[in-house]
Amino acid sequence: MSEKIVERGLPGKFDYLEHTADLYIVAYGKNILELFENAGLSVFESMTDTSSIEKKQVREIVSEGFDLENLLYRWLEDLLTIYYSENLICSQIQVSSLNIMRTGDEIQYVIKGKCSGDYFDPNKHVSKVEIKAVTYHLMRIVKDEEKWKAYFVLDI
Repeated sequence: MSEKIVERGLPGKFDYLEHTADLYIVAYGKNILELFENAGLSVFESMTDTSSIEKKQVREIVSEGFDLENLLYRWLEDLLTIYYSENLICSQIQVSSLNIMRTGDEIQYVIKGKCSGDYFDPNKHVSKVEIKAVTYHLMRIVKDEEKWKAYFVLDI
């Protein structure tokens, strides 16, 4: 798979990479918390223009994983579940903490945050694509000297 940017997302937050059928996204962050915020925002921005979404509703989110990629998968899945269970589309995501804990031989990653937005109204908000699911396909998280990057595919 190529990593050629085919469409700019939100400047400095994420971009869309070349993929034959689904959305292949690279999200950016100065730190790991910002990376998870921007990855989450990319899910909602892929569905609608988040700049038109008012921040009327707030939901707390806690996701757990066994490594960073699994944590990212579950985080994005939990955000997508908020949309499908409540019709709530978020325009702001804030991560308050990411903890790594050891329980015996097991390592557990826990991320906590909140998302703010409003109920999706097709008369007020423009629909872009419908995201069916988050996938592990091509998922990876990397850090270079300048920033963190998360690569993942959303099934549309």
